[in-house]
Amino acid sequence: MGRMMARLHRFRGARLRALMGLAGLALALGLGVDRWVGATELPPLVPETSVEVLARDGSLLRAYTVGDGRWRLAVDPARVDATYLAMLLAYEDKRFHRHRGVDPVALLRALGQAVRHGRAVSGGSTLTMQVARLIEDGPTGTWAGKLRQVRLALALERVLSKDEILALYLHHAPMGGNLEGLRAGSFAWFGREAGRLTEAQAALLVALPQAPAARAPDRHPERARGARDRVLERAVVAGVISTGAAEAAAREALPDMRRAFPTQAPHLADRLRAAHPERAVHRTTLDPSLQRALESVARAALRDLPAQASVAIMVAEPGSGAILALVGSGDYLDTGRQGFVDMTQALRSPGSTLKPLIYGLAFSDGLAHPETLLNDRPARFAGYAPQNFDRMFRGPVSAREALQVSLNLPVVELTQALGPARLMAALRMAGVQAEVPGDAPGLAVALGGVGMSLEGLVQLYAAIARGGEAVALTVEGGGPRQRRQVMSAEAAWHLGDILAAAPRPAHLPDWRVAFKTGTSYGHRDALAVGFDGAHVVGVWVGRADGAPVPGMFGVDVAAPLLFEVFGQFGTGPVALPPAPPAALVLSHADLPAPMRQFGGRMAQSDTAPEVAFPPDGAALVPMGGRVLARVERGEAPFTWFANGAPVLRQSFEREARLEVEGPGFVTLSVVDAQGLAARVQVELR
Repeated sequence: MGRMMARLHRFRGARLRALMGLAGLALALGLGVDRWVGATELPPLVPETSVEVLARDGSLLRAYTVGDGRWRLAVDPARVDATYLAMLLAYEDKRFHRHRGVDPVALLRALGQAVRHGRAVSGGSTLTMQVARLIEDGPTGTWAGKLRQVRLALALERVLSKDEILALYLHHAPMGGNLEGLRAGSFAWFGREAGRLTEAQAALLVALPQAPAARAPDRHPERARGARDRVLERAVVAGVISTGAAEAAAREALPDMRRAFPTQAPHLADRLRAAHPERAVHRTTLDPSLQRALESVARAALRDLPAQASVAIMVAEPGSGAILALVGSGDYLDTGRQGFVDMTQALRSPGSTLKPLIYGLAFSDGLAHPETLLNDRPARFAGYAPQNFDRMFRGPVSAREALQVSLNLPVVELTQALGPARLMAALRMAGVQAEVPGDAPGLAVALGGVGMSLEGLVQLYAAIARGGEAVALTVEGGGPRQRRQVMSAEAAWHLGDILAAAPRPAHLPDWRVAFKTGTSYGHRDALAVGFDGAHVVGVWVGRADGAPVPGMFGVDVAAPLLFEVFGQFGTGPVALPPAPPAALVLSHADLPAPMRQFGGRMAQSDTAPEVAFPPDGAALVPMGGRVLARVERGEAPFTWFANGAPVLRQSFEREARLEVEGPGFVTLSVVDAQGLAARVQVELR
């Protein structure tokens, strides 16, 4: 009995030592594996993704390939179709959220299947192992390659969350050719984002990465269909979709061709990418539906134009300055028309489209009123002798009519009174880039002798549309609001009222759209710019190389396109705003005597009036809501204006206290009995 107990103790001791040895071996192996996994050199875990340009609703306008020529769009798993994700896990790795990178159950199953069938039936790879292979582009058919995947998968699970690993798969899963990732596959095969997929679409995108070349639906439709249907069957077994849904999905047609990626607003996209190369995503204010529609309008317009002519279109909101559509040319890829040149940015002559600014400044400064008579007669201005387009002269004509029929002599005379420098300063105040030869503006600027872009013209008309207040156009949103007053609100309203009632060809709609056309010297540029109550539209037609297009006029080629653009705004143009309370809506007979006939030059002679106080540029605090003003020289009686509205009529006193609303910038003007005028601009605080 004692010997038996001794043997039992020796056996137990040996068993204990064996177990302890095995535990020690397991611990050593575990520590070895732990050190082996911990020493794994990880590849870059942040994928390079395509630069994207997005519309204001977040939809894709344009994308660019990454450095190696692949399409790899950034993917947020939270915005991926939920059915796709469920199908993916059901088909590829149903224990994804439970294993640590390697699934022993799947490996044993794969080994058993290989023994039974004498060949590999399934690989036993987890999604993490597939990610390991994809981010290193490693081999799949060797033991060394498989061991590397296991090691890297275990290492990835230590440093990344499951969601981060899933995101890597969604970025790198091969979808055929140079397509990588779920979004690239969804766009190329179905022309849509991956946020909402049909069951059939989701199943195909799950099946493609296993054999993207062999299952390409455009080249191997039967293989693609078989692979897709196997995913659907597995999804039914896993309870992801119903049998009925799977049967309906199996009847859905496969895509028969790869679709092109969106290429809307290519000129703007190129510009944003060049300006901010560090950004992966550019969010814009463009309206995607309007952008598509206007690109079609511009493309269709090319059919009626000479072979080398092009078209550019811009639409903006005057209230916010947001650019809603930008078409730089009719066809970006047409090298014969130099379609790659963004003609919304090119500096060209504005033709007669600058005339409304001149009239607006004259109205704002008290030089003229829409019913003031101007003299359309032959005249020379220091050797400069402009003529009207039809080489005829109409004699006395109201400022309203002179602008509506775009007479040249009256607007040049107004420009002389204002001074070309005043015109250029107003453009700068509106935030518009304008260039003149030698930086020395002359009277020719009134008739288009200045370089401006279509975007600059749209920005100028946006200021008129919003009551004379400058607005910074923006395509990326969030721009600072400018508070500079280019002209008075009353003057801006008068311009809109005049231009909306201008005579137009019979083939144009009779909508109340305030618009002006222009044709530059030599028929190089045809322009039309206009606004309604909510939009500003600019259209340019011509050749990108600046060569003439004989017989091309703004009213014939640009104006019809302008109205076609306004026709794209749902129910048509938005009504123009009503007159401001201070707007002087009078007939010619009811005007103050000095305003009935334009008197010509301002403050250019010893007898012309001069505002002695307040000085130009002064900042004042009104006393009791009134501003002290004093005029020297000139012939009484005097009429005083604040931002174009009369505040004191027929005064024989040279000093007056004017009731002027503030705070803000105000242009004070005084007109004497001879119609001669002077002005200053002050800030009321």
